[in-house]
Amino acid sequence: MSTTPETAPKRGSRLPRLARRAQLLEAAQEVFVANGYHAAAMDDIADRAGVSKPVLYQHFPGKLELYLALLDTSCEAIVASVRDALRSTEDNKERVGATIHAFYEYVANAQGAFRLVFESDLTNEPAVRERVDRVTHACAEACSEVISADAGLSKEQSMVLAVSLVGMAQVSARYWLSSENSSLEQQQAADLVASLAWRGIRGFPRTES
Repeated sequence: MSTTPETAPKRGSRLPRLARRAQLLEAAQEVFVANGYHAAAMDDIADRAGVSKPVLYQHFPGKLELYLALLDTSCEAIVASVRDALRSTEDNKERVGATIHAFYEYVANAQGAFRLVFESDLTNEPAVRERVDRVTHACAEACSEVISADAGLSKEQSMVLAVSLVGMAQVSARYWLSSENSSLEQQQAADLVASLAWRGIRGFPRTES
């Protein structure tokens, strides 16, 4: 549940440290997604969470550290979703579909967390850029392992195909979400892209070995 001024805990209420950290991250995500990194203020995040600034600084020494902690959580979520999709079936057509749908689910249902990963206004910061690049690499690496094992391609060949699939999934998902006049439902859009991806990747058949 999102933290709003009405639902935020009253100042002075005590929470276990991990619960407080989770609450602060949730509030920070709402502020960063709404305002971007540069326009977000620690005062706003503290107010959204219903805590004082000293409490916020007890958990995170600065705005960048808070942003990076939130970015780590967001990155881990999409990578885990892709890995789960790949493990969900041994049928490669279904694997492709599940992976595409994982990106669409992430973009549509992560309370805007995808914007921190794929549309960050802080990509000139090396620590942010490293994390964003790591997401693409980790997702592509998970896909490439399946491609290499099933198609008998080299690691380099498999990574090129996997990066293409990941790029197709995340860019098309973001486009679908931003298209105000689109009549396509999430399922329809993801199915279309999955069909395109499968028509390409099935040209590299499963090897007998």
